[in-house]
Amino acid sequence: MRASRLLSILLLLQTRGRATAQELADELEVSVRTIYRDVESLSAAGVPLYGEPGHDGGYRLLDGFRTRLTGLTTDEAESLVLTGLPAAAAELGLGAVVAAAQLKLMAALPAELRDRAERITGRFHLDAPAWYRGADRTPHLTEVADAVWNNCVVRMRYLRWAEPHETTRIVQPYGLVLKAGHWYLVAGAAERIRTYRISRIVDLHVLDERFTRPAGFDLAAYWQAYLEQFDARRHRGEAIIRLSAQVLDRLPHLVEPAVAQAALRTAGTPDADGWTRVTIPIESADQALPELLKLGADAEVLAPAELRERLTTTLDALNRIYGTA
Repeated sequence: MRASRLLSILLLLQTRGRATAQELADELEVSVRTIYRDVESLSAAGVPLYGEPGHDGGYRLLDGFRTRLTGLTTDEAESLVLTGLPAAAAELGLGAVVAAAQLKLMAALPAELRDRAERITGRFHLDAPAWYRGADRTPHLTEVADAVWNNCVVRMRYLRWAEPHETTRIVQPYGLVLKAGHWYLVAGAAERIRTYRISRIVDLHVLDERFTRPAGFDLAAYWQAYLEQFDARRHRGEAIIRLSAQVLDRLPHLVEPAVAQAALRTAGTPDADGWTRVTIPIESADQALPELLKLGADAEVLAPAELRERLTTTLDALNRIYGTA
């Protein structure tokens, strides 16, 4: 652990040019006293390191000195894809590993390229969760990730939407997907590939049994196909509605993309009042009701009759609450 910290100090100074003891202590999460001892050890080992007093002082390496001890460990090399996703890396239990890999990469770059890389880091930030929603609580994520890395079979208790809600599954974890702040496990189960939302895992045990990943399995391609099939499965019905010109223009900002695209694709010629008849996909009357209520008086449901009746009943109830005698 101490050897790793000494190397980190060396790489930090090589990357930044100057750093105070307090800055190094904060970066490495140790005390300032520990940094003093580490600097003495580096100097004793022949590293040309010196300190400058004053407000703009700190530790520096002698000009021209560069260490070549920048080789990546196996874990660091595997984590390179996550160097631009620090929050995701931390959730996976790889925060320290990713930080070490990134530091070694920066130290290995020439000064000009290092400055450009740091400029991008300071000007681009990825925030995965959707607006007005927090990320899922995922207490089993680290265990799942470990099973994915090591091809270990897992047994889990899982809460699903259908009855029975709680079920026990033994699965082969193929990969992890982060979608809009939510983590998903893609796994083989009963000769099928299934997708599980990790926040709905109640309990999980990593078994001693190992598995072999399917040859040619492409996680990104599977996920894209899953999303397309997901929309097709959940949109089991259609609704015919009339939309005012005002809401039709704003539809992509009010409803999900699949609904907005279907509406614009099926839009006919506006009637004498400027309203347009469109056909949109829906999951059910229960799901469509709150979505269409968002459109207010700029939308009228024509079919199916069940959905129109549900809207009428809801509007009557609202009128009883807010209406006048």
